Amino acid sequence: MTDGPHPAADARPAGQPGSPTQAVARWAEVHRLAVAGREPEIARDVGDLVSRAWVRRSRFADVAALATATLTLGPDADAYYHLGHAQYVTGQPWKALASQEQALHLYREAGDRNDEAGTLNNIGATYDRLGDGERALAHYEEALAIAREVGDRDGEAGTLNNIGHLHDRLGEWDDALSYFGQSLPIQREVGNREGEAATLSNIGFVYDNQGDRERALAHYTRALPIQREVGDRVGEAVTLNNIGYVYARRGDGEQALIHYAQALPIRREVGDRNGEAATLNNIGLVLSDRGDGDGALSYYTQALPIAREVGDRFGEANTLSNIGLVYARRGDAERALSYYGQALSIARAIGDRLGEANTLNNMASIRLQQGDLVGTKDMFTEVLETLRIVGDRRSEATVSANMALLLLKMAHVDQATGYLRRAVVLAEQTNHPELDRFRMILAQIAQTGAR
Repeated sequence: MTDGPHPAADARPAGQPGSPTQAVARWAEVHRLAVAGREPEIARDVGDLVSRAWVRRSRFADVAALATATLTLGPDADAYYHLGHAQYVTGQPWKALASQEQALHLYREAGDRNDEAGTLNNIGATYDRLGDGERALAHYEEALAIAREVGDRDGEAGTLNNIGHLHDRLGEWDDALSYFGQSLPIQREVGNREGEAATLSNIGFVYDNQGDRERALAHYTRALPIQREVGDRVGEAVTLNNIGYVYARRGDGEQALIHYAQALPIRREVGDRNGEAATLNNIGLVLSDRGDGDGALSYYTQALPIAREVGDRFGEANTLSNIGLVYARRGDAERALSYYGQALSIARAIGDRLGEANTLNNMASIRLQQGDLVGTKDMFTEVLETLRIVGDRRSEATVSANMALLLLKMAHVDQATGYLRRAVVLAEQTNHPELDRFRMILAQIAQTGAR
């Protein structure tokens, strides 16, 4: 698991990142007293400030509680906005959409075009997380038009970044790079060094997905000194984490662990609990790949309660799936399926179609090991249907090839050929690292059939 690009569920400025903890605590108490005393104006203004500070520290459950308390005094756009953000991050996308739509209505009613655009961005990010790229793009494009209309260059750059992220997720890397390439000069024009670094990091992530590790590292190492220069500790940790991820995918576990070890204390220092859990998970993955299951479990079991503490259902499901993988590698199918089953239930509950597909794919691998070919085929079919819905062509290529190999075992050569041809087409479109292997298997099937 990596941080990846920032679709920025919170498209507005994050408030006071340097606010001392004690000062924020005092403002939180002011908010509590304002709610108790039925003082809506004070509660709304102070609640907005406190929410922005708490978001920076991954205190999403607290943000949701504070916003909910504010709303007891009547409708408030900012409270709905923060509530929607907290719900988005903590794996409640449908609730997030409801809150975001309320915020959008109120901002439009007030003629607040800037926050209207920011909320449209957030709605787009929620649909993106739900795998509905069409609706996500529609909301991003609406936000982009408003940002350009009101001359909000910073907002324009942020929305271009979000559209780039969407194309990256869909494996449309030329389009992703085009949008990030449009965003970058705007960030520089307005002097947003933090945004410039984030965009450089996003470009690096695209190159990593393309398998171009050198270009990925080049962009990450351009982002890192900017983040250090402007004191963006959160961004610095993200970039260090993503550099570690590049090394992990290269098979250089030692360098991966070195960078994760630099990211982890920063995340703890700034109180980024979500980020801390992500890095703990990544360390666990490296150890798991090295065959150190006990070491991996020690990190996963640190990450899991953090995900539950902050209400991050996506992170919780991901960690449960990773624990299942450790047991699967040990040959303990019963425990593996138990953890996968927990992960699958969460993924379905929160509408995480990609998480659902990945977990089903892992469960299919166990079914295959157990010799249940028909059950494996049914699961692969379900995985492929989901991947087509969300548009993940690279993963579809992998699973199509796996389905082809399964069908060959079942002596369904014609069907296997069809799936493998599909895998090759998708692999060509997405620069898949296994493209040559898929072609070789397809050629071998053709030669066998010609005899």
